[in-house]
Amino acid sequence: MTTQIETLALLPGEEYIELYKILKVQAMIGGGGEAKFVIGEGLVTVDGEVETRKRKKVRAGEVVSFNGETVKVVAAS
Repeated sequence: MTTQIETLALLPGEEYIELYKILKVQAMIGGGGEAKFVIGEGLVTVDGEVETRKRKKVRAGEVVSFNGETVKVVAAS
């Protein structure tokens, strides 16, 4: 079984994106409140480690996973 990894490009000039925004922007959840809840419950990983900080700064090269979906953050091109 192969896991599909989506990519999310940072905007030009951005160094990071907050974790809860990734879940929202990628439509991995229904909204910001739900994103904060699932992160707080320890259901989201960053680079394979459980992350409970809702506003964790996710930088290019890091991989976020939740509910069978995976997103790699990449630098602006």
